[in-house]
This record gives sequence, C-alpha cells and structure tokens, in this order.
Amino acid sequence: MSSLKDARHPFLDDLTEKAELTSSVLRGAIKGREAIRLVVDTVGTFYASQKPTFLETVGSRLFLEYEAVLTTGESLSAVVVVDHNADGTVPHVSVRMSPIGPLLSLATHLREALSDQLSEDLFL
Repeated sequence: MSSLKDARHPFLDDLTEKAELTSSVLRGAIKGREAIRLVVDTVGTFYASQKPTFLETVGSRLFLEYEAVLTTGESLSAVVVVDHNADGTVPHVSVRMSPIGPLLSLATHLREALSDQLSEDLFL
C-alpha cells in the first residue's frame, strides 16, 4: 500500500494470529496472519498503480477506499473495512472491489498464483 519502507500498513502490521480476510475476489475467508499477508502481497503484484482516495476511522473501524490499475490495464475501485479490537489488533478485514470485469481478472490471477499454496476452494 505504501512505498515507504518504514510506514505502517493500514492493517497488516496489526493482524491477530487468527485474523480473517473476506473479499469479493474470493469464495471463502482467508484465515491467519501469514495467509492474509500472502494474499495481500500477491494482489499487490497485480497492480500497476494504486491511489488511496479515502481514509477514515469511525469507532473501531477503519475505512479505506482506493483506485487501482491492474497490470492488464484494467481499472478497479476497492473499499477496505478493517475491524479493530480495543487493543488495536485487527481480527477481520473485508475488501470489496468493482467493476466485475477487472475483479474477475484479478481473481483469476490470484487463483493462478496461489492455488498451490492455499485451498483451491477459496478461489473464484
């Protein structure tokens, strides 16, 4: 998300061990800190560019919106909702993307990249 090495990521640095990630590019939830990092880092490799457009915390939730251009040239928008525990840790992250064309393209690339490392039934 950030090109600054020392900058904190909006949620990856605070994931609980049993955190869950749900997303419109997945059939099921990704469970566990390391698996979530793997998925988020892999998705990042499919972005030619990414531009945050909104960042706000409301209560225990962080809302992040961004626009991205995939390496295929397709553009998509995403809304990330990050739930925080009272101690600041993150038990759940939800990522919703649109439109459907780029979303399906991203889902296909993700399945191709990670189906040998994560359960096949997680992918579209």
